[in-house]
Amino acid sequence: MNKRIAVLPGDGIGPEVVGEALALLDVVAELYGHTFHYDYGKIGGHAIDEEGTALPAETVELCGKSDAVLLGAVGGPKWDRGPTHLRPETGLLGLRKALSLYANLRPVKIFPALRDASTLKPEVLEGVDLLIVRELTGGLYFGTPRERRTGPTGLEVVDTLFYTEAEIERILRLGFELARTRRGHLTSVDKANVLESSRVWRETAERLAPEYPDVELTHLLVDNAAMQLVRNPRQFDVLVTENLFGDILSDEAAMISGSIGLLPSGSLGAEGTLGLYEPVHGSAPDIAGQNKANPLATYLSVAMMLRTSLGLPEEADAVERAVACVLEKGVRTGDLAQPGERVWGTREIGAEVRDQLRGGVRHGWQVTI
Repeated sequence: MNKRIAVLPGDGIGPEVVGEALALLDVVAELYGHTFHYDYGKIGGHAIDEEGTALPAETVELCGKSDAVLLGAVGGPKWDRGPTHLRPETGLLGLRKALSLYANLRPVKIFPALRDASTLKPEVLEGVDLLIVRELTGGLYFGTPRERRTGPTGLEVVDTLFYTEAEIERILRLGFELARTRRGHLTSVDKANVLESSRVWRETAERLAPEYPDVELTHLLVDNAAMQLVRNPRQFDVLVTENLFGDILSDEAAMISGSIGLLPSGSLGAEGTLGLYEPVHGSAPDIAGQNKANPLATYLSVAMMLRTSLGLPEEADAVERAVACVLEKGVRTGDLAQPGERVWGTREIGAEVRDQLRGGVRHGWQVTI
C-alpha cells in the first residue's frame, strides 16, 4: 500500500514527537510491506517566523493532496503578544476550517500499567473507556464579531458564540453513530439552563434520538459533566459537545489516564475525506529539545490515523499493543514516572516501542494486555 502523509511538525516539542512517530511508521511499513510518503509543511509559530503567516497557502494545498495529516503542536510564549492573526493557534484553526474538519475525537482508555499514574483511585479507573466528540468549526472559536472596543466605562470585549442548527445536527449525528458502534450510550453535554445555543443543541438531540432507538441518550450540563468525569468516569461511553466545552472536558479527561502526554486525537470531516491527527498535549516549549517529551500520545494518534484514514486496523492494533507492552514493562517518561523510577527520554522510549513492535509482530507478543 502506498499512502501520502502530510507532516506538520509545528512548534516546541512538536518536531521531536513527530520525528519519533515517523520512525515508528517506518517500522510499520517495514513489517507490513507498505510505503508511506512524507511531505512536510509549515504551521504555527514556525510558519510565522519563516513565512509571515501561521498557515501558508502551500500547507493547505499540501494537506489537501494527502491521505492523512500528522501534526505535532503549535504555540509558545514567543508569539503570545502578537496580534490575533499572528498567533500560532490561528494556523490550526484555519487548517481545520480549510479542510472542513468538523469533529474532533479524543478517546480516553486506561492502560492497566498506569493506574498509579492517575490521581484518581484505582477502583474509580477500573473499566474506563470513553470517547469525547468535540464540535470543531463553530462556537466561540469562530463566531464574529470578536473585538475590543472602548465603552462608557472603559475597555469592552466581545466574543460571539455562533452555531447553525445544521452544524449542531451534524456533530450530534456523528455522536449517535459512534455510540451505536460502541456500547450504545450517548451523553450530550450543554449549558441549556443558561445559553440559547445549548437549548437548540438539546432540542436537536431530542429530535434525532428516535432515529437511533438502539442508543440511550442522556443530557448533562457541562459543570456537572466536569464533576462526573472525576467522580465516576466509568459511566461514560460517548460524550458529544460543542467546541469550547469539548476543549476543556477533553483536557480534564486526559488527566484521568495519568498524563496529557497519553491522549491522542483525530479531527475528521465528511465521510471519505482526510483526517488530521495530533496529540492533545501542547507544544511544551519549556522542555523542547531536551529529550524529555512523551511521544506516546503521538504514537496513539498514529494508530488512529492508520485505522481511520488509512484503512489499516491490524497495523493500528499492533502500534497500540506495542505502547501497552512497553508501559507494562515499566518504561516511563518524566510525566509518568513515580518517585524513584527510572525516567526514559523521548528517543529511548521511542526505540523501545519500535523494538516491541518488531518483536511482537515477528515473534509474538510477550506481554498479555
